[in-house]
Amino acid sequence: MKAIVIGATGATGKPLVDALLKDDTYDSVVIFVRKETILRNDKLTEYVTDFSDIEKFADVINGDVLFSCIGTTLKNAGSKDAQWQVDYEIPLKMAAIAKNNGVHTCVLVSSSNADANSSFFYAKMKGALENKIRELHFDRFIIFRPGMLDRPNSNRLAECMVVAGLKIMNRMGLMRKYKPLPTSLLADKMIKSVNAFTDVEASVNLNEIFSF
Repeated sequence: MKAIVIGATGATGKPLVDALLKDDTYDSVVIFVRKETILRNDKLTEYVTDFSDIEKFADVINGDVLFSCIGTTLKNAGSKDAQWQVDYEIPLKMAAIAKNNGVHTCVLVSSSNADANSSFFYAKMKGALENKIRELHFDRFIIFRPGMLDRPNSNRLAECMVVAGLKIMNRMGLMRKYKPLPTSLLADKMIKSVNAFTDVEASVNLNEIFSF
């Protein structure tokens, strides 16, 4: 099979690409990145783009599965408009092109509180993206809604403090439903979900991610 990945250099994307390159199910992995990576593998094809004109790559956005884990924070983006561009516009454009080119499965990393009707910007953005990709009618649409992610070498101080606190409470048997999810485990489950779920749509929440 052939995989397409956006968000390949992120906390989830890195282990996802590594796992795909080791998975014999996939004989080709195509990634779209803003800067050239150091990855070298016979199965890997890399396209460098600023994503502002992703349509020019339409001819090569084809394959079997689109893995979409691109995203940023409001702090890193600098504004809500800039974050909307990264977290909503780019993945939606990629999904639309992929579907038009015959890609049959889309695996999307969303958010545990995704809700298009939410009054909170991030939750509303993620919910709106889910709805728009749903309207593309992939043969299969698998949505991952993780909670707090445990990112290796994260420079997000507040996030690191919350993750550390949750781990301590988890060891005490507290707040288990808020257990931090290692990004490497999320990546592994994203790959396994392609064969694990056969319905047209599957929504995978935190507890379900740990269970299959």
